Amino acid sequence: MRSTRREMMLGAATLALLGRGGGAGAAMAAATALPRTARPLPLSDVRLHASDYATAVDVNRTYLLRLNADRLLHNFRLYAGLKPKGEIYGGWESDTIAGHTLGHYMTALVRMHEQTGDAAVRTRADYIVDELAAAQAARGNGYIGAMQRKRKDGKVVDAIEIFPEIMQGDIRSGGFDLNGAWSPFYTVHKLFAGLLDIHESWGNPKALAVAVAFAGYFEPVFSALNDAQMQEMLGTEYGGLNESYAELSARTGDKRYLAVAGRLYDRKVLDPLENREDKLANFHANTQVPKLIGLARIHELTGDPGKATAASFFWQAVTQHHSYVIGGNADREYFSAPATIAMHITEQTCEHCNTYNMLKLTRQLYSWSPDGALFDYYERAHLNHVMAAQDPKTAGFTYMTPLLTGAVRGYSTPADDAFWCCVGTGMESHAKHGESIFWEGDAGKGKALLVNLYIPAEATWRARGASLVLATKYPFEGTSTLTLAKLGTPGHFPIALRVPNWAAGKALVTVNGAPVRPAFARGYAIVERRWKAGDSLAITLPLDLRIEPTPGDDKTIAILRGPMVMAADLGSTEGNWSSPDPALVGDDLLARFTPAAQPATYTTSGIARPADLTFVPFYRQYERRSAVYFKRFSEGAWKTEEAAFIADQARRRDIAARSVDVVHLGEMQPEHDHGLISELSFPVSYRNRNGRDARSGGFFEFTVNAKPGPLVLQATYWGDERATDFDIMVDNVKVATQHLGGDQPGKFMDVDYPLPIGLTQGKTQLRVRFVPHAKRTAGPVFGVILFSAKPAT
Repeated sequence: MRSTRREMMLGAATLALLGRGGGAGAAMAAATALPRTARPLPLSDVRLHASDYATAVDVNRTYLLRLNADRLLHNFRLYAGLKPKGEIYGGWESDTIAGHTLGHYMTALVRMHEQTGDAAVRTRADYIVDELAAAQAARGNGYIGAMQRKRKDGKVVDAIEIFPEIMQGDIRSGGFDLNGAWSPFYTVHKLFAGLLDIHESWGNPKALAVAVAFAGYFEPVFSALNDAQMQEMLGTEYGGLNESYAELSARTGDKRYLAVAGRLYDRKVLDPLENREDKLANFHANTQVPKLIGLARIHELTGDPGKATAASFFWQAVTQHHSYVIGGNADREYFSAPATIAMHITEQTCEHCNTYNMLKLTRQLYSWSPDGALFDYYERAHLNHVMAAQDPKTAGFTYMTPLLTGAVRGYSTPADDAFWCCVGTGMESHAKHGESIFWEGDAGKGKALLVNLYIPAEATWRARGASLVLATKYPFEGTSTLTLAKLGTPGHFPIALRVPNWAAGKALVTVNGAPVRPAFARGYAIVERRWKAGDSLAITLPLDLRIEPTPGDDKTIAILRGPMVMAADLGSTEGNWSSPDPALVGDDLLARFTPAAQPATYTTSGIARPADLTFVPFYRQYERRSAVYFKRFSEGAWKTEEAAFIADQARRRDIAARSVDVVHLGEMQPEHDHGLISELSFPVSYRNRNGRDARSGGFFEFTVNAKPGPLVLQATYWGDERATDFDIMVDNVKVATQHLGGDQPGKFMDVDYPLPIGLTQGKTQLRVRFVPHAKRTAGPVFGVILFSAKPAT
């Protein structure tokens, strides 16, 4: 992995400190005190103490036990010819992606058992395995599944019927569906992951047997495809199925599974990454991250350096050029061009699944070569995004974590009627907050301990027969104290405490209350000495406010305190947000922040426009509106730009206020939510915009919500499009014929289509269809808005 800016900064700080106490020789000694590889202490050996993290685990445990396994198993039994034992859940579980939640649920139960020792969750996981084994035996072919397939006639059936079609080379996808099923291999991966996690955690042999038989069903499906057909199929989301097959090979020793894992390789996405090329713009983000986790696992089993390069480069590209301040990534589920975050601060930022998977990849890369820079990112995303994605009052989970000023977080409800992908990753994430605090590795002649997260907890360190207690109120207070409450084998070994980049050169370390001068290397303060039971090691990190400019736009900034993203509290989520976005004006902004009585709370004086603000931790804004990003102005620049800034905000609010419905074409979830159907139609991307076209003989059609009064349908096109003609139909009535052909070169253009009042009167929904003329293309269309016409003046 190439050097990062963080490493260079820490390197300079290290040399400065070591220059007072030993020079280059001490630096080299410090580096050798760190292990070359690392592994986390088992989650089952870590118990959380009181904190927001412990609360999240407790809330999630109640949620997991509230869910009914038989309801999640409904379709598995139904399609196996067995009588269901529970009514099917709603939301995604009643759609063609049914069954994905059960895979997440199995893994969540495993992690919850490891984190808490609760026997009830283990019993439930074993029950699910028994039920899946029974459904598999009833089918008699190794397959298990709840997925559904929607036929052309609208009938919904067992999705198993798509796989013989695929074996015949009949592969049909609009980008997110596959022969009428919704991302089927994504769901298959989740089931594999759950089964393998149950087998790994407590050795349930039936879980492995079900997984092996399941893998056996798909082997002939994949082997029937030539390389071109395989690539065509892999154009549809397949999750981390390559990881599952690689792991199955590791468990069984059967190299056939590793060969399958190698074929599950999407060249369009992964080849550039192996060549260290960032071509991620306009790719669906969470479709890609699991592929790299799989490549990393294949590298571990084969030593293939290209796979390691792709995984490491992807991590660097995403964290340095495609991530928001809270550590999440993607706008409306898609990567934008590198360093364009400031152009994509919307209500659809930061899908939780992406960060869940990025944290998995981070742990993998860290285990290969411990480096504090990896956990600087991990801490940021874990604290500011993952912790924001669960409402501790309701146990609900977010899909997106919006960073648009004034936006409301939308949590799943206690009615359990959502089951989005992010509900699945949410139930996993909040079952395992202790998994990455403590790590160990071989250093010198013994074991080294590394502390990567400052979360109050106790742990058993078996390699030393030690009981560890980490006491801290971080990130609200700066000091964290590690006590060796028990040490079965006292001795000389290193303990490494992570020093975040923002604290480089400023960390204070004590042993048994007395200051010491640690060695510094790779983002760690390292104390190597003869340790005995009762010894304590403490680190104090400065928690000063700082400004972080947005990559690519230093006039768009965020405020942080230590690892914690701060947000301006804009009030209750009730009602509509209609105020202007706040801006920060002045040459020394931080000097005008004053600490308030509440922990990690500040008020501004004279720098905020239109009024002073109170800043609080972003992740705790569960039921509040926030501002995270701010435009920064000097006093002179503000006077010049204030009018244009306010006018732009007013224009945006006017559009939002009159919008009845918005359709983001070419994007999986919005298209699904609007009931899109199509023939000979494909998602497209161009100049950082996603859209959809239809080829000659095809069409695409979707539903928009309507309301009383005059309505206008607006479509967005590229203004320099090649010549084409198509019709726009609303409820089977042609409302316009659109010609494109260089109308507005060099920019996107919006075209308005006022709808006849007789066509919309009394309707709450409209069906919109784009139909190309013969030998022409409809679109591409880069989004559609239905809005109320302005009153006549």
